[in-house]
Amino acid sequence: MKLSIVVICWNDLKVIPDCLSSIYAQTREIEFEVIVSDNGSTDGSPQWIRTHYPQVRVIENGANLGFAKGNNVGIRAARGEYILILNPDTIIGEGALDKWVAFADHHPQAGAFGCRVLNPDGSYQDPARPFPTIGRYWMKALGLGLLGYCSDRIAFQYRGWKGTTEREIDWQSGCCVMFRGELLKRLGGFDERFFYHFEEVDLCKRVWAAGHSIVYCPHAVITHLGGQSVGRFPIRFALEKYRNRYRYFFKHFGMRGVRRCRIVSLADLYIRHWAYGALGCFRHDQALQNRLEMYRVAIRWNRALDPKRFIEQGVEPDVGFEPLAAAPDMLAPVTAQQHGF
Repeated sequence: MKLSIVVICWNDLKVIPDCLSSIYAQTREIEFEVIVSDNGSTDGSPQWIRTHYPQVRVIENGANLGFAKGNNVGIRAARGEYILILNPDTIIGEGALDKWVAFADHHPQAGAFGCRVLNPDGSYQDPARPFPTIGRYWMKALGLGLLGYCSDRIAFQYRGWKGTTEREIDWQSGCCVMFRGELLKRLGGFDERFFYHFEEVDLCKRVWAAGHSIVYCPHAVITHLGGQSVGRFPIRFALEKYRNRYRYFFKHFGMRGVRRCRIVSLADLYIRHWAYGALGCFRHDQALQNRLEMYRVAIRWNRALDPKRFIEQGVEPDVGFEPLAAAPDMLAPVTAQQHGF
């Protein structure tokens, strides 16, 4: 089997039919399998897939395991030389997977591969980026993004690059990222302590640490229906991003990284709250009010947080929004065997 495509599903009946249709319509040259890991959907997604695509392997997890753990279920079942992690709200472009796999075959030194991702309007979605650092977060918080054009060391994006040429990248968005199957399983897949956000950043960092590069293929094009601002700013998911940001910095930079992350996160939140509050003097709409409320709650949460107790004991401030998952043990090392590989 050349390629295993792992699609995670959680009540995605509105989008997954088009995703599966595009996979089978646009992939003609390689042998592939599709595995749908269903995180407890209640909208009939598993039944619809089995009826309309009986060749797809559907694994029902019975609950929302999150992105990392849900994808690991599919990864363990995969048989392909390459394993593609694909969101259900994506559309495969003309021959994209054939081109992507051929590209990977010509880059034996690489362990993972990015591709060109577009918004529904055809604009570039910027899926490939440098690893997050405290310095890069400070540049973003202080509104100094333009200085990123002076140095890759402080840029959150690759300077002057719009994804039209081949290059090495630090990490690729989890909406569509491809790995060598043997390497992915040897690394233990995604770290399941990341329930929402930073899963793919952490995994790509481990690919590099294992001595393999990550290479971007501009010829494989996928449209991602997500990634667009919906103007709702759900607070519970916003807080989850901060939780996993701290966990990422602890895992790779220790407690000092967590404390520095808290300082820059608060600076960024205060500045954004002030800026959008000023905008509110001239503009009145629900999306802006939702954004401001999200900032207010995030400031309260981050300000009251004790980084050491959060990492070591999972203790955090109660601001009225429960975590999406129980606090993981960030002090215990994680092995591939613990994730069932």
